[in-house]
Amino acid sequence: MKRQTNPLLQLLFIASLLLPWLIFLLMPGHALISLFFFWIAIMLCLLSIWTIAAAQSRQEAVETGPRMLYEVEQPDVVRKVMDVRIATEERGVQMFRGPLRESAGAAYEKLRQVLSDKTLPLVQKDDQLGARIILMPNPAGAAGPRAPIRPWLHWLLFGLTVITTTWAGAAHQGIDLAREPQRFTAGLSYAIGLLLILGVHELGHFYMARRHRMDVTPPYFIPVPFALGTFGAFIQMRSPAEDRRALFDVAVAGPLAGLVIAVPALLIGLRSSAIAPGFSGGMSHGFLHGATVGSSILFTLLTKLSLGSAAHYGAVVRFSPLAFAGWLGLLVTALNLLPIGQLDGGHMTWAMFGSRVGQTISSLAMWSLILLALFVWPGLMMWAIIVLLIAGRGAPPLNDLTPLDPGRQILGYVTLIILVLILAPMPHSLWHEVVNEACPYL
Repeated sequence: MKRQTNPLLQLLFIASLLLPWLIFLLMPGHALISLFFFWIAIMLCLLSIWTIAAAQSRQEAVETGPRMLYEVEQPDVVRKVMDVRIATEERGVQMFRGPLRESAGAAYEKLRQVLSDKTLPLVQKDDQLGARIILMPNPAGAAGPRAPIRPWLHWLLFGLTVITTTWAGAAHQGIDLAREPQRFTAGLSYAIGLLLILGVHELGHFYMARRHRMDVTPPYFIPVPFALGTFGAFIQMRSPAEDRRALFDVAVAGPLAGLVIAVPALLIGLRSSAIAPGFSGGMSHGFLHGATVGSSILFTLLTKLSLGSAAHYGAVVRFSPLAFAGWLGLLVTALNLLPIGQLDGGHMTWAMFGSRVGQTISSLAMWSLILLALFVWPGLMMWAIIVLLIAGRGAPPLNDLTPLDPGRQILGYVTLIILVLILAPMPHSLWHEVVNEACPYL
């Protein structure tokens, strides 16, 4: 059935498109005033488009609302694994609610084996009736073969990122490679260290996703010709995780793999870093080319391990290029481990605690990050905005009911402890009682 748009809305849409240009052409007065009203009109145009889209969505929702499914319309496999109490269909998506007749894992396996490749089954928790099974069209099955992976594009982006990070590494030392290209080696230790950390992080995700038979692309590196020389790297997940175990494994593999490179890079780089006197009894947070001993528990322990008695509480460590890359690796790991949305930490907490608790933790963590940026360390605000823009809301695994085994739960708690060790400052009392006296290795 063809849907009709309200004529009044159509008129509003046309008028909103013409209004900015009429204002621009018919107001030959002061340029700034004309420009001001021009942008006001643009905003009205966007508002009208949003109004039309919202009205159209409401109309579609009324026309294609949910309908009850009779018993004869319900797939046999669903009735075998669930005592169906409520069954509905809306826009081609079927939802069945009721208690499961068997474990969630067994129910999901039967659904996956019986249903065609064009149907994607989801098994989720239902607070009222125990569980719900959702049968929806499989985008992968309906759209045919996936777009092919282009190795040349991944290698091109990687090569450009090598150039931009080398340029940035040299610039951090006051060297302009545009004028002195022969000194490019000055930025190589920073570039190699940082790209190894980012690359191994993403390869951890990649190989774990392949192990769970998920469709995933190789890493995309993001080169930028300023600041750090890169905005990081990412892989594209082209199929959902089948269960919480797969979701957890893929999420935790990246940060732990990146730490395997970041920690040695920082330890080695610190040996060629300089120590400057800090504030007496004080402490500041990290800054672009250095950090204070005490700004982070893990950073403090690694600094003491690498520099020994030269490192004292409150002293400023001015990073060598490799140490800067290692410190950035710790920071990137911590940001990824924040239990927010689609970040690795968000996927971990979802897998560990379930959707409801995971979403609550995600909201609390996001607000905590913003409040810390506002009232504790303004330098966090940039990272808070980046997290807010990229985190989004995580997609659930297909089987969202089967809990993690105890081994993965323990690994998850250990990883969250690592997050605290990276972000939490070292208390002054702990420095004297533990680091300087109790531990002979630091």
